[in-house]
Amino acid sequence: MQIRPKRFDVGPILIQDKCLVQPHCTAQELGATLAKMGAKMLISTLENLPERIQNKKEQSKQGATFAPKISVDMSWVNWEDQSCDQIGRLFQAIGSRISLRTQWMGDTIKLLDFVGKNEIPVVSESERQRQPTPGSLLYHKESNTLLVCCKDGWVGFRAVKLKKRLSAADFYNGYLHQYFLRKSERQQRECVFQTYKPEPKDVKKRKLHQQV
Repeated sequence: MQIRPKRFDVGPILIQDKCLVQPHCTAQELGATLAKMGAKMLISTLENLPERIQNKKEQSKQGATFAPKISVDMSWVNWEDQSCDQIGRLFQAIGSRISLRTQWMGDTIKLLDFVGKNEIPVVSESERQRQPTPGSLLYHKESNTLLVCCKDGWVGFRAVKLKKRLSAADFYNGYLHQYFLRKSERQQRECVFQTYKPEPKDVKKRKLHQQV
């Protein structure tokens, strides 16, 4: 496109093409595909610049929206409100740049190697009838996957990062297995991934003032 002073991405289009986005394509994979397409289009434009400028097309103002900058705040998973598909799309959009995050026992934990929606593994009849709490954890040994309950099902991760990167099996053996061996209801409630809830800005300001 042509550049206009003091405004970004609003100039007339010289050449454009379409790219089919595959269902499970990540932003990183899409970026690599678009980079190759863009390189070819750039060469074609330079070779035919007078013709491209003569046939330039103004951008439509309909449907245009501003895309916010990607930030860590976007990476927190909300187990109560987000569906399997929403978590999957969040991973596709930002997962290659910022790991998805959650809280566990008061600590931040990064969720790695997302494997998408999973069916609930075979459990006892009593567990099958009980409605799991969003954020509940199950370890699926056969696929070495850590399953987490969200709004409408279970999503899987094959690794996490607490103090260091851990496979699903290592996390289960080192941190979860001891809780599953106990029957305390309180411990069962604690042993879940928790949705991060940021403090209001006024609370943060008061804490910062007290520290100063």
